[in-house]
Amino acid sequence: MSPKKKLILKAAAALFAEKGFRDTSIAELSKMTGAAEGTIFYHFKTKEDIFISILKNVREGIVREFNQYVHGREFENGMAMLEGVIGFYLYLAGQMEDWFMLLYRHYPYQLAKVNPVCREHLEAIYNCLANLFEDAIRQGQADGSIGNVSPRKTALIIFSMVNGLVWFKVYELYDAGTLFDELIISCRKILCNDS
Repeated sequence: MSPKKKLILKAAAALFAEKGFRDTSIAELSKMTGAAEGTIFYHFKTKEDIFISILKNVREGIVREFNQYVHGREFENGMAMLEGVIGFYLYLAGQMEDWFMLLYRHYPYQLAKVNPVCREHLEAIYNCLANLFEDAIRQGQADGSIGNVSPRKTALIIFSMVNGLVWFKVYELYDAGTLFDELIISCRKILCNDS
């Protein structure tokens, strides 16, 4: 990818995250990047194409970061893996705030209703995260650290809890870090092995 194209995507991601898709103009993107509007449309056919390219980068980045995190560690058991993934999710949301702000905007989900590529990217992002929680639960059930729960449904419930905390953090409604211990305690209760 050319340096100019990377610059356009980076600037557009920041603008879309901050202002939303509809309230970001190509003229504003041009001014921010120093690229003429014609240059922007040389690299991308439409503003929607810019958004889809950003979403693809977000997808690849999130999947890559989590794969590196999980595959670079040895976990004592499934519960420890789940707790590690939760902590890393909160960390990553803090490090890549524009990406998560973009995901918490309404526009991606509106577009996903009519654009199968957008839907595919969103599903891949959320499936990656839910699958990590499910894998940890299955590992925990195999090693005895997690009880008899539905792995997929429980993974989705835990994912929703963690995602909700990230939403609080991204919109600066509450310091999600202060709830980390309570979140882990709640997850342990949900996953408790009663045997």
